[in-house]
Amino acid sequence: MAKYTDSVCRLCRREGAKLFLKGDRCLTKKCAMERRPVAPGQHGAARKKNSEYAIQLREKQKVKRAYGVLERQFYRYYQTAENMKGKTGENMLSLLERRLDNVVYRLGIGASRAEARQIVGHGHIIVNGKNVNIPSYNVNVGDIISIKESKRKKEPFKELRETTVVLPKWLEWNPEKLEGKVLRLPERSDIDLTIAEHLIVEIYSR
Repeated sequence: MAKYTDSVCRLCRREGAKLFLKGDRCLTKKCAMERRPVAPGQHGAARKKNSEYAIQLREKQKVKRAYGVLERQFYRYYQTAENMKGKTGENMLSLLERRLDNVVYRLGIGASRAEARQIVGHGHIIVNGKNVNIPSYNVNVGDIISIKESKRKKEPFKELRETTVVLPKWLEWNPEKLEGKVLRLPERSDIDLTIAEHLIVEIYSR
């Protein structure tokens, strides 16, 4: 599988928005968007008038990079969302939010989505009593997400009981049991990224 190995801060600068790809660092003055909020490269600071297609493309790339998915997989999310009831753009974002790696990140088990993806891939996460190591696994209402018993006293999990995380309203976290629960499906208002999802629908509808 393709893997991005360059500096992830370049991705935030390219999209002109914080994608929170480096966890807590993105909240400090060390964040690249705080120090140099222009596109990377020799001509990054030059003003350019973007075409309608370029604006739509940048919005799509922003979401793909934020959730860490590649084009083929991202397009499948779009196709699935298109066949669901409701608005296609909101359905697509809801599907992305329900990814297991994103849920692990939202629960505070991983500092970033990339770290959460690694935690899931290494088999440290249990869903409804069963080991799940597929980052793209979609959770459902009532699912219980917990950390493997043998890993709870190891880094980075042993400090989770003392860590305070602001949870989205569709999730619940029990610090004593070190487990989370899906209370409902995520809605558009639960997504904190600045996204114009209608632009993504437009680019795929061409």
